[in-house]
Amino acid sequence: VQLQASGGGLVQAGGSLRLSCAASGGTKYRYAIAWFRQAPGNEREFVAAISRSGGATQYADSVKGRFAISRNSAMSMIFLQMNNLKPEDTAVYYCAAKSTILSAPIPVDYDIWGQGTQVTVSS
Repeated sequence: VQLQASGGGLVQAGGSLRLSCAASGGTKYRYAIAWFRQAPGNEREFVAAISRSGGATQYADSVKGRFAISRNSAMSMIFLQMNNLKPEDTAVYYCAAKSTILSAPIPVDYDIWGQGTQVTVSS
């Protein structure tokens, strides 16, 4: 499967953005999908993830209540709705995939990565 992230941009603090991750090729419905981000000088960090079935989600504490991850019924698009954005959310955001069985919990490690999309939040 290949991943293509989009939707980044420049927004003021308190604003919203919706990132998209398009999954193509292979058996894309077999993958759990996650969003990670990396700010300059920082390590890459986990943001949110959704299970293969779409029935389970997971969030970093720093984004709980502000971000929401979802996927469409065809399992071909994964979205990250980001509300009440803060300057500390500024980073390059990446989507990543991991093949799992249907009943598996959300994985910790991911082995397929898309290119990033820049999110900049001004104060």
